[in-house]
Amino acid sequence: MFSVAERIAFIITLMFRPTDLLLVCIMPTPRDLEIARLLGWYRIPLRTSPKVVAVDYLAFYQNSAFCEHGGQIEFIAQVKGHELTTRGELLKDEADHPRAKEEYYKIQLGRLEKLSQRITADKWKRLTFLYTTGEYLSNTKLLNDLVVQNEEREILWKNLRERAEHEQHYKTDLPAVDIPPDVLMMLLGIKEMQEPYDAKEQSNDNLD
Repeated sequence: MFSVAERIAFIITLMFRPTDLLLVCIMPTPRDLEIARLLGWYRIPLRTSPKVVAVDYLAFYQNSAFCEHGGQIEFIAQVKGHELTTRGELLKDEADHPRAKEEYYKIQLGRLEKLSQRITADKWKRLTFLYTTGEYLSNTKLLNDLVVQNEEREILWKNLRERAEHEQHYKTDLPAVDIPPDVLMMLLGIKEMQEPYDAKEQSNDNLD
């Protein structure tokens, strides 16, 4: 017989391949979660977007707007594609929004899946995005454990870079693989996670 933990790990493993590329991103509000659930898309402002959006899955980190459900990853979704549009086109009921004409990535999603075991932060993290893999996500209970370690970071960036070159519709300047460690940490979203969290400084403004 399998233990509960082993059954959970098995279920999660069925959803991912170890080499799948995952982007952990902020779910700003419960309304945005409902948009992902019902309409099948998620938006990322182009001006603050990570370099590569052509990934296999998005994992959604729920912030303090989710109250007791904040500070954790409960849901993931397979990425079906992406396009560049404007905020006004995405949210037609907010045509007067100050950023209505700004460009946003519209990430098309598959069904929103609830993880059998949520991934929690041991304390609040400053997080905008984080790249990781299916292997890491299927073997963790804590947000910190999603951070790809050591020489695997170069492999992850190489795979992300290749994915963007072959599948990303909108090209961006992508640094080479042989880059300083601190730059690599910034590109993968790791550096920001290590900075002190200040709830007053971290708002949804850059994500909305």
